[in-house]
Amino acid sequence: MKIAEIFRSLHGEGKNQGRPCLFIRLAGCNLCCRWCDTAYALTGGTEMSVDAVLDHAVLQNPSYICITGGEPLLQADELEQLLIRLHRLGAEIDIETNGTIDFTRLQPYASLCMDVKCPSSGEESDLGLLDALRPKDTVKFVVQDETDCKYARDIIATHRIPGEIFFSPVYGSDYEPLVRFILVNDLPVRFQVQLHKLIGVK
Repeated sequence: MKIAEIFRSLHGEGKNQGRPCLFIRLAGCNLCCRWCDTAYALTGGTEMSVDAVLDHAVLQNPSYICITGGEPLLQADELEQLLIRLHRLGAEIDIETNGTIDFTRLQPYASLCMDVKCPSSGEESDLGLLDALRPKDTVKFVVQDETDCKYARDIIATHRIPGEIFFSPVYGSDYEPLVRFILVNDLPVRFQVQLHKLIGVK
């Protein structure tokens, strides 16, 4: 597996915001979002066997693990092997994905957070994958402006999304008009800034 980094921190966003978490960040991505904040994980990475990654995780004995990237599903075969073994250990697992690759084969082992790409990213997700989400899965829209908010609003109105929905502002953007849009449109979302950036941890 190509691993960008493995580290412990508080989860900065999503349904488990604020929880202690072991992050396994896989290297490589099939997108290049304009506002990407983990550009160092788009390429490169250190080659590690599934056994080596598992050993590293077991040493830290985490109750909660987040698999992120890059785009972790680019390494789906090895990732599935890792997930099966982590699942057997009883760890709670989340996978963060950009919603361009079918994730259904991995759902028995983890919850999914599908990051639906909005216009400001310059990229697009496969909206058909929304149909595969379950109540324990989540959807995140990273929004920068009203155009992004309108795009997300229309997707919410036209797709069945059984799990929780988050609006996460692009770091450094003007939050006030984004919040106002949510309130005026009474959107069924949770507005959530990135906690790890506010408190200055990785």
